[in-house]
Amino acid sequence: MRFGYMILYVPDVAAAVSFYEHAFGLARRFVHESGAYAELETGATTLALAGAQMAPAGSRMVRPDEPPPGVEIAFVTDDVAAAFARATGAGAAAVSAPEVKPWGQIVAYVRDSNGFLVELCTPVGGG
Repeated sequence: MRFGYMILYVPDVAAAVSFYEHAFGLARRFVHESGAYAELETGATTLALAGAQMAPAGSRMVRPDEPPPGVEIAFVTDDVAAAFARATGAGAAAVSAPEVKPWGQIVAYVRDSNGFLVELCTPVGGG
């Protein structure tokens, strides 16, 4: 078994893809012609965006005006401050500015355009 996908269910896939391109510098890997599903280049694990209509029955949609769920997406970078500035400049909501954790990692948090929590961090042991 291996971790293959993180799928975010969003109201507008095209808008979410555009946001992730601008805020985090990700590239489109695949966008289905229906516009209901897309994948972004993120390394070994795929970040996918799917239309809200594709969410399993009973799912609670994430909203920017409500507290985020207890899960996050983490992007590893050598320059957290620059990544934080880029993300917030592209419309991400700042949650916490970059700070050094006791184990030496630099970590910041933002919320994406749909309200998902995104961690921006240096590699563990590399901060």
